[in-house]
Amino acid sequence: MALIRTKGKMSSPSINVDDGGSGGLPVISVHSLAGNTSHWSAQLEHLRKKRRAIALDIRSHGNSESPKDGDFAIESLASDLDVVADELGLKRFVLVGHSSGGTVAIAYAGSHPEKVAGLLLADPSGDARKVPAEQANQLIRALESDSYSKAIEDYYGMLLAGSQQPVREKVIQDLRNTPRETVIGIFKSSLRYDPLTPLQLYRGPKLSVVTSLNDAPFSLHNLDTDLPHIQVTGTGHWLQMDKPEEFNRILDDFLAFVESK
Repeated sequence: MALIRTKGKMSSPSINVDDGGSGGLPVISVHSLAGNTSHWSAQLEHLRKKRRAIALDIRSHGNSESPKDGDFAIESLASDLDVVADELGLKRFVLVGHSSGGTVAIAYAGSHPEKVAGLLLADPSGDARKVPAEQANQLIRALESDSYSKAIEDYYGMLLAGSQQPVREKVIQDLRNTPRETVIGIFKSSLRYDPLTPLQLYRGPKLSVVTSLNDAPFSLHNLDTDLPHIQVTGTGHWLQMDKPEEFNRILDDFLAFVESK
């Protein structure tokens, strides 16, 4: 495993990258809000037996720098991903994104479809524009109040329902290590972002792997009939950490499908 840092274009922050393995079609994985490259540890170890596999810390997460201008737009996070792909010399690869990392992956695939050989979404965030306004505003008000810690940990607690205790502890600790302004900034950006247009612009192979938590009117597979999906049961939102062997089997099948095209 190699851990490298790559300097972004112009004023972009430096992005921390975990790059290792060789052979096959490369895979880049993008973690969720308040996650980091370690959320993909089981997948990186599995994939690197046969191919190159990369994970990155999105800006202001893990060992990546925070943007000096406070820019947490989804498009800017996708731009960081483009910098990483260019710096690593990747011309074509499979893109995997979890939760809000799925939104970043969608944004990238929609604007760079020629580089994305396949798009796998792990319990992706839905179209947050369709969340009732009062519900969304209530969460933002709580996050901006003195009750931030309780509000965000209660919210993540719901997403961790069904998760194993070590996963719960890991996710909550990583959440606590993520700057408050980062969490609020990405939440706000997600509420404004349209994921459907870039998702429909990307015509390559795609698959959404969802949990039982992800079956709302605004879930992507309920809004885009062209998005295939399968469900993994008995897990929380961090399905790749809760059930790594099952997730890896799904990932292997998807990669085999992509490489057969």
